[in-house]
Amino acid sequence: MVLVTLMWATAGVVTRQLERAASFEVTFWRSFFTLLAMALILGAWRGGRGLWRSLREGGRHLWISGACWSVMFTAFMVALTLTTTANVLVTLAIGPLLAALAARLFIGHRLPPRTWAAIAVAGAGIAWMYGAQIGDQGALAGTLVALCVPVAGACHWTNVQQAHAGGADVDLLPAVLIGAAVSAACTLPLAWPFTASGRDLALLGFLGVFQLAIPCMLSMVVAGVLKAPEVALLALLEVLFGIALAWFGAGEVPAPTVFSGGLLVIGALVANEWLGWRGARVAR
Repeated sequence: MVLVTLMWATAGVVTRQLERAASFEVTFWRSFFTLLAMALILGAWRGGRGLWRSLREGGRHLWISGACWSVMFTAFMVALTLTTTANVLVTLAIGPLLAALAARLFIGHRLPPRTWAAIAVAGAGIAWMYGAQIGDQGALAGTLVALCVPVAGACHWTNVQQAHAGGADVDLLPAVLIGAAVSAACTLPLAWPFTASGRDLALLGFLGVFQLAIPCMLSMVVAGVLKAPEVALLALLEVLFGIALAWFGAGEVPAPTVFSGGLLVIGALVANEWLGWRGARVAR
């Protein structure tokens, strides 16, 4: 899981090395290469017929999940071209809390007081970041676009929970494949005409394969071994790795407000997951 978060965290620093590719072209090529990699890996793993059966028999929950993944793929890369890596990653970190809130609103899951407190503290951290960016329209736009990622993620996990409650399970890997295909198809008209250099294509190919497709596959394997709180806590390493890589690899120094707001968000998440984990162990 640590390796997975390190691979995820390369998006910011690699994007900063691009020469000519623009925002929607960046999104298109990463999604396109992810689609190719996922199709090859899943085809080899499950066989062509198995993959086709998963897509054909997945039902509406699979396709809703795929649509959510397409929003996450697209909004993430567009946000990275508009604002700093730190802004994007700290905004993404509130995903688990938004998912918990969505489950409360749409499924009726009860949230413990610690989660309500974490949502309030993390919300204050994000509000602090947003308030500091009001005078910088580019940074604010990028952060708002980045906010689409955890919102889509919350919709995705709510959809998965609804499917599970109805006696069905969403096959997440074909959903990622669908998301990459939809993202590539939707951004292609906006990406044309292409301006990416050969170096850009190599970097974007790296992102599609090693920053997205392979770690997504590994994370599914990890989820079957580690407990959910362990996965959630380790996933926060992406924020630390991503900011550090962009700082030292691209000279992108986070603003002081990102540090302070990020500490509130990360602290709230860590406290919520750790208290939940400890409570579950005591109950056993």
